[in-house]
Amino acid sequence: MEIAGIGPGPFCAMMLADMGADVVRVDRAQGVSGLPGNNSFDLINRGRRSVGVDLKNPDGVEVVLRLVDQADALIEGFRPGVAERLGVGPDVCLERNPRLVYGRMTGWGQDGPMAQAAGHDINYISLAGALEPIGRAGERPMPPLNLIGDFGGGGMLLAYGIVCGLLEAKQSGHGQVVDAAMVDGAAVLMTFIHGLRAMGFWEDGRGTNLLDTGAWFYEVYETADGKFVSVGSLEPQFYAELLRLSGLDQDDLPAQMDRSTWPAMKERIAEVFKTKTRDEWCSLMEGTDVCFAPVLSMEEAPDHPHNRARGTFIEVGGVTQPGPAPRFSRTAAEIKGPPPIPGQHTDEVLGEWGFSPDEILKLRDTEAVK
Repeated sequence: MEIAGIGPGPFCAMMLADMGADVVRVDRAQGVSGLPGNNSFDLINRGRRSVGVDLKNPDGVEVVLRLVDQADALIEGFRPGVAERLGVGPDVCLERNPRLVYGRMTGWGQDGPMAQAAGHDINYISLAGALEPIGRAGERPMPPLNLIGDFGGGGMLLAYGIVCGLLEAKQSGHGQVVDAAMVDGAAVLMTFIHGLRAMGFWEDGRGTNLLDTGAWFYEVYETADGKFVSVGSLEPQFYAELLRLSGLDQDDLPAQMDRSTWPAMKERIAEVFKTKTRDEWCSLMEGTDVCFAPVLSMEEAPDHPHNRARGTFIEVGGVTQPGPAPRFSRTAAEIKGPPPIPGQHTDEVLGEWGFSPDEILKLRDTEAVK
């Protein structure tokens, strides 16, 4: 079950629901959404049923605890201590259901000097050392949307932690608390780069390394029609294909890993890519070992032949969106439905989870549920 929030907590619940988990979303009785306006477009809430509960009403708190009695896991994204003050903290929940995996999603973690501070993705990845290396030489760090903190280092890390906790509980018979902090998750995502730095293969200056636009053969280039393509020709055999198909293979070129030549080579290849349109470069390089792809917009990506063939994007409730990932050979993932209206399934869920019709009626009379 999921106590409604915004961002990484709902993304964790989406990941689990996409994989077949029956996730009940406990929404505030007055409704909650991560987006203004229509809840049907808050896509990370897809695939769940919603119960509307007033957690400031003692009867509403008891509703949540009765659901906890039967749940395998719980997801909450409050600041540290808020769930405890509401009466649905881990001590209370684990006492009622010792096998429960209690997942906590925060930015800074449950403890430490920053634990109670407000923050967003940009702040968490800053402290983790994940933002500073991202950007071009001589420019400010470039926030990579909110993908690293909220979703990669946040919601996905919590989903992983909950599944690990459920597997362990199956063996031990005991649940536990999963403390998923976005600052920790963003740091974990940087492990490979820390390794490169320790080996002397990564310099601290932005835009000077293999993977941060320092290398001219791992870059994005503008084409004749103002669009863009990406190349990632790191390995020698892929680099050789880039030279051949770009027409540079006959030139007297410097060594690939001679960093002193990278800026000049970047200018040189940039002029080459401006001689053809994006579609012309796709005709020449797409599907080859150059390690090449067009830079597609969000509107274009669903229509690319590869994405269409794999069903990478699907339509649910009239809205095109990314489909579930990863893929399984035997148990295909499925989106069970569009994002719910808060409280849309209150009677249905409570009835399935053991509440009598009279109990549900009384809860509505006291406005404990919606």
